[in-house]
Amino acid sequence: MATKTVKKSAAKKAPAKKPAKAAAPKYGYFDDAAKEYVLTTPATPIKWCNYVGTLNFGGIVDTTGGTLVCKGDPALNRITKYIAQMPCSDFKASTIYIRIKDGKNYKIFSPFYVPTLVKLDKWECHVGLSYMRWIAEVYGLRVQVTIFVPTGSNTLLQDIQVTNIAGGAKEVDIIPVYEFSHFEAEKQLTNADWVPQTMTLKGHWEKDGHVVLEQYAYMKRDYAVNYVTADCKVGSFDGDRRVFLGQNEMGSWANPLSLQNKELANSECDRGDNIAALMIHAGKIAAKKTFRTCTQLGQEQSLKVAAKAIKKYRDLKNVDKAFDELAKFWENYLSTIQVNTPDAAFNSMVNVHNPRQCHTTKNWSRYLSLYQLGYGTSRGIGYRDSSQDLMGVMSHMPEEALVLTKNLLSVQRPEGNAMHQYAPLALEEDNGNEANAGDSREKKGVLDENGNPAYADWYGDDHLWIVLTVANYLRETGKMELLNEEIPFYEAGKKRAQREKGTVLEHLKRSLKFSREHLGKHGLPLLGFADWNDCMNLPLGAESTFNTALYAKALLEMMGIEEALGDKEAVEMYKGWYEDVKKAFNDSAWDGKWWTRWFDKDGNGYGVSSAKYGKIYCNGQSWPVISGIAFGDRAVQGMDSLNKLLNTKYGVKSSTPGYRGFEPAVGGISTYPPGAKENGGIFLHTNPWVMIAETILGRGDKAFEYYCQINPASKNGILDIFESEPYCYPQNILGDEHKQFGMGRNAWLSGTSSWTYQAATQFIIGIRASFDGLVVDPCIPSAWAGFEATRKFRGATYQITVKNPNHVCKGVAKMVVDGQEIDSNVAPVFTKGVHKVEVTLG
Repeated sequence: MATKTVKKSAAKKAPAKKPAKAAAPKYGYFDDAAKEYVLTTPATPIKWCNYVGTLNFGGIVDTTGGTLVCKGDPALNRITKYIAQMPCSDFKASTIYIRIKDGKNYKIFSPFYVPTLVKLDKWECHVGLSYMRWIAEVYGLRVQVTIFVPTGSNTLLQDIQVTNIAGGAKEVDIIPVYEFSHFEAEKQLTNADWVPQTMTLKGHWEKDGHVVLEQYAYMKRDYAVNYVTADCKVGSFDGDRRVFLGQNEMGSWANPLSLQNKELANSECDRGDNIAALMIHAGKIAAKKTFRTCTQLGQEQSLKVAAKAIKKYRDLKNVDKAFDELAKFWENYLSTIQVNTPDAAFNSMVNVHNPRQCHTTKNWSRYLSLYQLGYGTSRGIGYRDSSQDLMGVMSHMPEEALVLTKNLLSVQRPEGNAMHQYAPLALEEDNGNEANAGDSREKKGVLDENGNPAYADWYGDDHLWIVLTVANYLRETGKMELLNEEIPFYEAGKKRAQREKGTVLEHLKRSLKFSREHLGKHGLPLLGFADWNDCMNLPLGAESTFNTALYAKALLEMMGIEEALGDKEAVEMYKGWYEDVKKAFNDSAWDGKWWTRWFDKDGNGYGVSSAKYGKIYCNGQSWPVISGIAFGDRAVQGMDSLNKLLNTKYGVKSSTPGYRGFEPAVGGISTYPPGAKENGGIFLHTNPWVMIAETILGRGDKAFEYYCQINPASKNGILDIFESEPYCYPQNILGDEHKQFGMGRNAWLSGTSSWTYQAATQFIIGIRASFDGLVVDPCIPSAWAGFEATRKFRGATYQITVKNPNHVCKGVAKMVVDGQEIDSNVAPVFTKGVHKVEVTLG
């Protein structure tokens, strides 16, 4: 009876709700085992991309197959015509068409989805380590395309595999297409007379049915040619865009009319819009069978020079070998630092995606992205940018980092300050005009009331970053002999052999001396045209507390270098300079609850509580702690004020409140609406400095909270808000004063990458190089019971285990190295072998 009652009662009730399942990521997911992010739809909120190759040869591949390739300099040696402002659905420099014989006609689609926009049954884009791979299925075919640049080569490969996954043979053709740019990228967009007159494409048939399409601008015919070819025989080609699209370009990239013909027209192009389209006949592909081909896009001095690479990559075994070598490169690169912590998202970023992005920023600085477009001479290799980027790769590739470090030193002025950026090809050509003064050029003609220049032509921070970079190299390698190497200073119009030279040590000394000799009325280093925040441009005489703190940090680094050299007199001199600036800062910059950010030439403060806009600035609180010039209660109170007034759920804002309109007196910062970029936006570059400052204060829980807030992988479930790629850090996120709070922009080329990697590995995990050995000084969340890490250092491998039995954030109670307890938290230098390090916190 009871059973019946229960059944009857249950029948009257609404069905029990099943536990809600977590929503599946809308756009894709992380595959940590494969070290990939896998997109499952091409319709990303904005363009997403990846980098292949390096600045030597390589570029950007977006998730719908668009390709921007350059060699050496994206402004002066661009190869493909990628227009970043075009809609995602449009053709952008490259695609692959697949066509299937359908009676008398053809069905056509692209495995990239763009530009044909034919609906696919399945679509995936695997964003890998320096490669992109698509898998698409439709019309009974499965197409896999892998794009990458073999390590050290000048060739972009497209490995294309078409499989018949349905019954019955299918007659298939593959038509890869590239569109070329004039080598001077800006002229491609601005000169529609001269540029097309110079552009040339010629087809060269080989006896066995292969073809090589040769493309060049006329003046480069004899020393730099682009080429496209394939491993297999080609039925036909087109080199003229008008012919390929058909009916005088009434055909479109979505539906090129030439693809309804059996063959292309073998059109060459003596002028006009150059493309390289190949008709590759896969023939009839039987059920479950696969046809494979590989295309090459490269640049060499001539086709004769290119012949070796062409022959090599026409052998598909060499294509496979090249891809395996790329994988081995990344396996070795990433093995330098690996961690296993209680936080899976932290592990994923630290072990794979963050060091990958650091490698990219080292190679590309801020030169070429979907935001920094690499046109003209407006951007190049940035002095401050690359100096910081190098710190993110120094543990993994110190000798490669040293090459760029020396390049940066070579554009330092004899006075000690530095040019703001340089062009790689111009530096290589040694033409005496490789560097420029950045945005300060815009103010060159502005005069003050006395007829003198109103603004500086130098940035107050550029020359100081290189001191930190060189110190990082010396600690990582122990190669102090670098300091004796002579490098020229920069003097415009002179070849390097004609310029004054100085040792690396002399370069560093002049960096510090310049700041020491350029102080304002409070005794603080001058702003120059700008400091790290290039958007605050105050007239000459303004002081910067950021430059003050960076100068102090550089002095500490120099003291460490001089101590390692045994120069006690120099150590004492720099210690005196440090104490001078520390006193000047503490005497003038405290506003009551936080630190002032700037003083103008008349002594008025910015970043003060009495201000209507920009009352408090993030960098004004973190960097004084990092440099040690803020200490005790004021250091803590400044960081607490930052947390109270600037922190949001998506990261720490640069300042608050934002300016509400353009104010010429403060310059670029007020050109943005409130909550955007430097005007109260979440400028991510500043966030790891907050993390580092918190670890110095011993507050690991707070440091890790700040880390998690900006971790892009944590945004994978809210990509309709974040919009940017979840596998790399963007430059900025819109702040809470903006209607689109949480939106990320300017991915890939951001100093956020280097500094977040340093914050995670050197300060949260706390494993960092020193002159005496490997420091292990974690500052972790108190909830962690410990972690494990592997760190390669000076030829040896350190296997590190950290235990946290008392659940503290910071403080090494005991260190055991290879079974022996040592009286410090610095593991000694070993030159080979595997060594076990056990650390107990308490």
